[in-house]
Parts: sequence; C-alpha cells; structure tokens
Amino acid sequence: MVLNNQVFVLFLISLIGFSCTSQVEKTEDMAYEAGTYKEKYRPQFHFSPPANWMNDPNGMVYHKGEYHLFYQYYPDSNVWGPMHWGHAVSKNLIEWENLPIAITPDSLGWIFSGSAVFDSENSSGLGTAEKPPLVAIYTYHDNVKGDAGRIDFQTQGIAYSLDDGVTWDKFNGNPVLANPGIKDFRDPKVTKVEVEGKTQWIMSLAVKDKISFYSSPNLLEWTHESDFNPDWAAYGGVWECPDLFPLPSPGGEQKWILLVSINPGGPNGGSATQYFVGDFDGETFTTGQKEVKWLDHGTDNYAGVTWSNVPTSDGRKLFIGWMSNWNYAQVVPTEVWRSAMTLPRTLSLYKEGEELWLASNPVKELEQLREQSLTIEGKKIALENELLEFSLQPKADDFLATFENEFGEILLIGKNGDELFIDRTNSGIIDFKDGFASVMTAPLNELKINELKILLDRSSVEVFVNDGALAMTALVFPEHGYSDLLLDGFEAENKLYSLKSIW
Repeated sequence: MVLNNQVFVLFLISLIGFSCTSQVEKTEDMAYEAGTYKEKYRPQFHFSPPANWMNDPNGMVYHKGEYHLFYQYYPDSNVWGPMHWGHAVSKNLIEWENLPIAITPDSLGWIFSGSAVFDSENSSGLGTAEKPPLVAIYTYHDNVKGDAGRIDFQTQGIAYSLDDGVTWDKFNGNPVLANPGIKDFRDPKVTKVEVEGKTQWIMSLAVKDKISFYSSPNLLEWTHESDFNPDWAAYGGVWECPDLFPLPSPGGEQKWILLVSINPGGPNGGSATQYFVGDFDGETFTTGQKEVKWLDHGTDNYAGVTWSNVPTSDGRKLFIGWMSNWNYAQVVPTEVWRSAMTLPRTLSLYKEGEELWLASNPVKELEQLREQSLTIEGKKIALENELLEFSLQPKADDFLATFENEFGEILLIGKNGDELFIDRTNSGIIDFKDGFASVMTAPLNELKINELKILLDRSSVEVFVNDGALAMTALVFPEHGYSDLLLDGFEAENKLYSLKSIW
C-alpha cells in the first residue's frame, strides 16, 4: 500500500515548510503520521529528520543564541540520493526545531558535506561590516561528470546567509577550490586560526587517503599548505570528514586534535572516526602519536565534527556524529525516516600513562530531560520507561548489565578481562543485514572503570566510561522494548534517571 503522494507532500509542507516528493510504503512503522515523531523506533532524545534520508552532520555553527545543525539530506527517499543540506536549530543542544532545507543542488552538483563559520570581520566581502555573513563551505559532487567516468567531479563551493542562517545564497564565483584531478576531494572543515599573531582561515580537506590543509585570508581564495597521512594510521577505506581544532591538555598546554572518519576500516567493522593529538603551526599538523586511536569504539558514531563559533565564555568543544554505519544504514528497519544523530558531546583531553587521549561525554544539557531520579538496588530492576539513563558503579573486575524482555530479546553490556563489550546478537531485529548481529569490543588500555554511564533510547544505546574516557555507540531494534535490567558485578546502589521526549 502506498501513501498518496500529494497528501504526503501537503502534510510535510504544513509541518515543516518544505516539500518532499517521495512515495513511502505504509508499514507497521507508519502507525502514526509521518513526522509526528511517534513512529516505531523513532529516537526520542536524539535528533532525526521529520522524514526520509539523513547522514553526516554538516555546517554546525553557534550564532545569536542558537546551535545550527545542518546535515546531509535526501528529501525524496529514505535511502541515499542527491544530497541537500537539511537544517535544524536548538537553543540548548537537546531540543530541536526543524527548518526548511538550507542548500539545494544546482548545475555544479549535489551538496556534499562541509562546514559553516561566522565571518565576523566580513573578510569574504559577502556581507557588510554592519551585517557580516554566515558562510557555508561544502563539496559540490557533479554526478554527471562522475557517471561519465571523470575523476575531477568534486569541487568546493560556498553559500552565505545574511539573515542569521534562515536563507542561503550561492556565491556567484563557485567553485572556490577546483579539483586537481583526484577522485575523492571533499568535506571541507574550516576554522579561523591565529598563530604567532597571524590570523587566517584554515580548511582541512579529505583527499583520498590524506588530509590536505589550505589557507585563505577571505574564504574565497585558497592556498595549499601541507598534507597529513602517517604510514601507521588506519587506511581500511577512504578518509572523510576531517576536523582540526585546539584543546587544552590537562597540564594547560594547547594541543591540536585532528578527527578523520574512515569507511570502511573501523575497529568493529564499517565506519568509524580516528583521531590524532598533535600540534599545528598554521601550515602543518604534526603528531608524536604512533598508534591509531578511535573516538568511539561502537559501530554507530560516524562522520562527526564540532560546532564553530561557540562563545569563549562557554569554553567547550562540542561535537555530534551520525548514529549509523554504512554497512547497513540504508536497510535498518525504519521507513518514514532513516538515521539519527548521536547525543551532542563535549570533547576534552585526559592523560593516561604518558599518552593523551580524547574523551567524549554527553553535554550537561541532557540533564534537563531528567523527569525522575531513582536509586536502584538489587540485581534485577524493572524498567518502567523506555527512555533511560543509568549511572552504574562496578565493584568487580568483570561485570555484566543485561537488558531483556519476556520475548527473549537481550542486550549485553559488560567487561571481560581488558575489554568493554556490547553484544547485540540477540537484541531484537537483527536479520536485515549480515553482520549487524555483532559483539563489539573496546580495549581498556589499563583504564580502571569507576563509572559506567548508559543512555538507552528507542533504537540506540550509548555507553560512556569515566566521563567519556571511552565511548561506545550502537543501534538496537528490540521489537518489544526491554522490560528488565539484570546487574552482575556492580555496587548495591546505582542511579537511574527517566528521561522525557524532546518531541
């Protein structure tokens, strides 16, 4: 049975102000009208689009009290297609307002991933001193050239907004960075960098199996500065979605972090994001690191990048990722929409032994969703809410948290020796793609677990050790929801928080 296309379009126009022309099968997932956020498996405290396909977060920028989240979006289907930039805003990083599509394809190509900055000094000349612009930098993907067998089909373009990000105009001189003859030439992440009194825009660009750095005084003219691709890094697939930013070390020294997503080649299969800790002199990124480090060891945190222009008074480096994996993203058991974002996270450096590591912890604003706080005792706890946050204190070398229901669906989270693991082999619907039913592991590297934080939404679980010193994110699709939690190897008293929906 197929929804009437015209009715579906009119409904979405009335709901969010932009049209969607696809025909979507009516399934059990559509027991409620599309876009109401009540569909089966619809995340209730993670961002997802009202309908259809979403992947990478793009263009995150803080501006005039709002966090802008753009994202790769295909409004005509629930699988990947010609990319647009979808758009949502939030005042608190948790509750989101959907806005019309921000940037659409044109004669230069589809609109692939990129970033956005506030050009406060109007260095681009696209605004005025009184009204400086927001500027989005993105990859044009010319599918016509690609289908014709050419390799120079990806270039970099820009768009700008003079009304605080509501509407966007393309720069009439696009592209601003031409393709040098490389098939994979994409995902520009731009930041303003001041080194030794010199301020300039720096673009980190994914170029096949390396990151290329470009500089610009005005966002319009770009000069290649250097490349980064150490021989020991993870190269199981194409490098994507870089991000370069500074963070203070525990000792107060400024270090630079480079995020690089890779697909495939993740530690538990498919997509994942590696990171490098080092230094940047305005031209070249260097690192003393000699081993691969992963931002998240779960299967479902990919292509994440950070917000720009976060006020200095806030002081945080804020991150969000795409909560899926290219191994199965297009066939997960949802129909109205496909994909959600991870929880926004605060990134920070910590030291373990002689090494600096990157922690990612849910933002403090999440506490605003807590409706009830309970001290839970004993080894079996009845779960009366499907939206939950747990703070658990292990007391044994090994431990196990078992989420289960009377239908035999089981999700296991635990420690075995020197590894943390998530076992979703019997977690619910698992047969939509070979390999989804997996046990994912993360080495602890002698990290002693003092607290295990677990956040459970309708179709995901996020696990954090010691304020995010280690993180694991996984999709799960229980048909009936988990009704009980069994604890083995934990202290007698632990904390449980019931969370409310953001929708």
